[in-house]
Amino acid sequence: MAVNIKRIYDQTEQKDGIRVLVDRVWPRGISKDDAQLDYWLKELGPSTDLRKWFGHDPDRYDVFKQKYKAELEKGQQQEALQKLKDLTRKHNKQLTLLFSAKDEQHNQARVLKEILDTQ
Repeated sequence: MAVNIKRIYDQTEQKDGIRVLVDRVWPRGISKDDAQLDYWLKELGPSTDLRKWFGHDPDRYDVFKQKYKAELEKGQQQEALQKLKDLTRKHNKQLTLLFSAKDEQHNQARVLKEILDTQ
């Protein structure tokens, strides 16, 4: 089974399993009750500088992915990634990574999914 990803604005479903928000900034227009989160690992999101530089520009995605993976190897992001890996193992990959970006193909949740699916 593979880890799922979806926008936090999409309807909650039973098959979501454990719901983990991986954005550093709380999504606009959604209440904490409506989000129905199990975890918010905000430290896991890309740094503010990286997020602003990327701007969800598809042409920058490959470089974003490299820089984001480098960020995940140190400090609080490394700890948060380890926590996410532990949750993934504990719940047999029955986990959904939630993000708020409109672009469903070029975002940090997709990078994290790649990492988790290969563990």
